[in-house]
Amino acid sequence: MKSLTIHTLIIIIFFFTIPTSFASPPRLEDIFSQCTTDFKPSNPNFPIQNFTYTQQDPSFLTILNNYVRNLRYFNNTTLKPVAIIAAADVTHIQATITCAKRLSLQLRIRSGGHDYDGMSYLSTVEFVVLDMFNLRSIEFDPKLNTAWVQSGATLGEIYYGVANKSNDLRAFPAGICPGLGAGGHFSGGGYGNMMRKYGLSIDNIIDAKIVDAKGRVLDRSSMGEDLFWALRGGGAASFCVVLAWKIKLVPVPGNVTVFNVETVGNRGGVNTTELVVKWQEIADKIDNNLFIRLTLSTSNKTVKASFMGMFLGDSTKLLEIMNTDFPELRLNKTECIEMKWIESVLFWLSIPPGTAPISVMLNRIPQKQIYLKRKSDYVQKPISRTGLDAIFKVLLENENVTMAWNPYGGRMSEIPSTETAFPHRAGNMFKIQYAANWFVPGEAVANECLSQTERVFEAMSPYVSNNPREAFLNYRDIDIGTSLNSTYEEGKVYGVKYFKNNFEKLVKVKSRVDPDNFFRYEQSIPVLSSH
Repeated sequence: MKSLTIHTLIIIIFFFTIPTSFASPPRLEDIFSQCTTDFKPSNPNFPIQNFTYTQQDPSFLTILNNYVRNLRYFNNTTLKPVAIIAAADVTHIQATITCAKRLSLQLRIRSGGHDYDGMSYLSTVEFVVLDMFNLRSIEFDPKLNTAWVQSGATLGEIYYGVANKSNDLRAFPAGICPGLGAGGHFSGGGYGNMMRKYGLSIDNIIDAKIVDAKGRVLDRSSMGEDLFWALRGGGAASFCVVLAWKIKLVPVPGNVTVFNVETVGNRGGVNTTELVVKWQEIADKIDNNLFIRLTLSTSNKTVKASFMGMFLGDSTKLLEIMNTDFPELRLNKTECIEMKWIESVLFWLSIPPGTAPISVMLNRIPQKQIYLKRKSDYVQKPISRTGLDAIFKVLLENENVTMAWNPYGGRMSEIPSTETAFPHRAGNMFKIQYAANWFVPGEAVANECLSQTERVFEAMSPYVSNNPREAFLNYRDIDIGTSLNSTYEEGKVYGVKYFKNNFEKLVKVKSRVDPDNFFRYEQSIPVLSSH
């Protein structure tokens, strides 16, 4: 009610201060646009009105939908933003924050990645979207040890730039999807297939430039260590707008080795259950240079297991390790493909070697959109054969759902859980992503796929973490709780799942840097006393 009253009051004041012959109630979007245009200081080279899209603008829906990655939210029924500001200058961010606060509009910040449940462009109250896709510069230091990356840069742009500048001898440990936006991916924890060697993206971030709720531009030294801590894994959208990250580049060998072994029923006489038992024994303990993701799905009424791996080294050394630690998989030389690290990015997208140029990772808009749901879990002790057989049965009954098991260990076990806001470190064997995709519209199909996902998720409860049942912030999942009133009690429901014991510190940081709770959304960090 508060924001509605303010909006009404502004319109009434406006209405009575203009001649009656011209009087017509101004639209909220016009008042907002006028506010941002009047904001000082402004950059004359980048007038904000050239980067502001209201619902009257013919490009509005295109701009809004360009970075919607889930067709469930690509429709006419969801509330549309009052305006989208496709910021191209820091003054645009400052103006957007100032005017959104003045008009009691909520702010949604979007850097263009997956955002599975759409929280960067959806709201149930009047809001504006700050879209970061224009802010995507990447500046390398001369020694190629670090780079400043703006929040709207995609991982594909970062990887491509790093590989080009370093003759394929440097990389950055982040996600396997090139279309992810750096802003949200990094601030939520950002993992990929080098995390056992180098940790998460946030473990390789050494500075940040932000705009806070007062419109100030701050870096690590001026924002303070507690806020810098919170930004690394706590979800920056609860605290500020991140303009850019300073990342530490890591060395990679001239060639890496990849493989993808798929097996239905059994492989070389070893059945799928036994292979998964063995994978659990070794995946988080094997050589830190080796990452093997296990994906479980169904094919012709049988469970299919896919063992997809990347080794930071040559195939000879990889085969030595596999023959010693995982001989049951019977990985052979012909299944091992040596390639440059940058080429492996395409391999993980299931693009066969040599069938597409490396530059395809620069495509910002996907070729096809899908309807989807994702959920997450953490596993801390091996699942027994009996348990695996029960899981396989549930998968066969819910064929739309696949599970990706991502191994931990290595560097992930060495970094204390309090080092950054991201808490899921030592003690976790692997993380699970539950995935359901569908390709046709309609409520019936959606409800069936969502129900299947929930059934698999529920069936997994005996085998995963509990008290709390942990979840991964970057696999956004509104099922685990939302806070529409921004209260501490509501926020704690999902907060302890995402952040465990780090939640209380995040609340303290939030209460200090944003006491009025301007930066809020359905799963934001609450303040100690709600306003």
